[in-house]
Amino acid sequence: MKTIVFIGANKSGSSYEAIKASEEMHYYTVLLTDRRSFFDKRMDFPHVHSMRICDLEKISDIKSAIDRIAQDRFTISAIVSFIDPHCHTAALLSREYGLHPFTEQTIGTMLDKIQSRTALQRTTYSPPYHVIDDTAQASEITLDMPAVLKAPVSSASRDVHVVSTAKQYQNTFSNLRERYPNTPILAEKYIPGPQYLAETLTVNGKVHIAAVVKQEILFSGKFIVTGYQVMTDTDSAFFHGLQQAVQGVVTALGMRDGSCHLEFRRDGQEWKLIEANPRISGGAMNLLIETAYGVNLAKETLKSALGLQPDLKRKHNREAFLQYIVVPRGGILHKVTGKNMAQHSSGVQHVYVRPKKGSVLVPPASMGHRYAYVIAIGASAAQAKKNAKAGAAKIKFHLRANGADMQRPAETMSGIHGDDTHVGIDYFSGNVVCE
Repeated sequence: MKTIVFIGANKSGSSYEAIKASEEMHYYTVLLTDRRSFFDKRMDFPHVHSMRICDLEKISDIKSAIDRIAQDRFTISAIVSFIDPHCHTAALLSREYGLHPFTEQTIGTMLDKIQSRTALQRTTYSPPYHVIDDTAQASEITLDMPAVLKAPVSSASRDVHVVSTAKQYQNTFSNLRERYPNTPILAEKYIPGPQYLAETLTVNGKVHIAAVVKQEILFSGKFIVTGYQVMTDTDSAFFHGLQQAVQGVVTALGMRDGSCHLEFRRDGQEWKLIEANPRISGGAMNLLIETAYGVNLAKETLKSALGLQPDLKRKHNREAFLQYIVVPRGGILHKVTGKNMAQHSSGVQHVYVRPKKGSVLVPPASMGHRYAYVIAIGASAAQAKKNAKAGAAKIKFHLRANGADMQRPAETMSGIHGDDTHVGIDYFSGNVVCE
């Protein structure tokens, strides 16, 4: 039986939608996971035909699991992952098992922010940066403020910090050094302004841009993206400039086959790469693109991994907006209300609420602390955005006190630098009812 092996997955979002697409394509789906909690709720994964526990940090364990699958007379057609850092492991094993691998060297480069900067240093696409190896060097480097400090292997906005003063710089560097001993820290120029996400799929050296999305960012000490607006006007000079930057970055990084999403801001007239990630965006991004264009990017990425020709031709062109919900204060979830009202709101296409009763909710320190989303369409970009926010406003998280978490003031989440596209904390405060 033709089989696709998935190394790691989440219970929802792009990684799980790839599993669903695999089943729709009549492949047997095998999920290798190190999350034993998945077995306790096996019925939550109806599209996974076989789930096997495996230490995903040990490539030898993964190979043993794959060998056992092959011995069971399953024909392995692809080994894939839509999860950091397992996408690199999947590419390495795809080549070893004689399958159709994505470009493993480029994936490895993208997973390390310092290596990514090094690969782009002879282009115009990298902002000015320093690689700081030790505490003594950190005290000697003078940065223009504000600046951004990053751990080289972090993802989902974890360990990415904006610093505005020399004291913040030293304190943040010390904290990062404590979390990542003997690891260089990346310091970059902070670039204000709107941020744009480009979802790409490269096939045999040709770069296809599946979607460009403008982001809304909530600054809570970290960059938390809470809103995504699909750009449907692809004929403007603005879009063509961004398209050229995407092509330049993918080429410089050496991607020949594989998916990646790139985040850009503009510094004057030059596009600067903020982040590069060697996979489709997680969360609801695949569903947002499908809502806007009728293209299931996870499915088309799977086709590429199988050596098939992906079809990225748009089936329709609809204005669409994705609104995430976070909480300004922490607590224990008692109940969620308003989901049905949100689903019946004007233009709303999809509503998802992740946490269950009894879950501990916290203010956002990473993208993983986004607890619900609403995707809506509209006759215009502004209307789609209005519809998504109106639907999201109907969802209420009823929280009970969880010690000090309930004491965090909402004002700590309201600041933002420059003219970033952002949202005020008052909107999110309306989603929380403290009991």
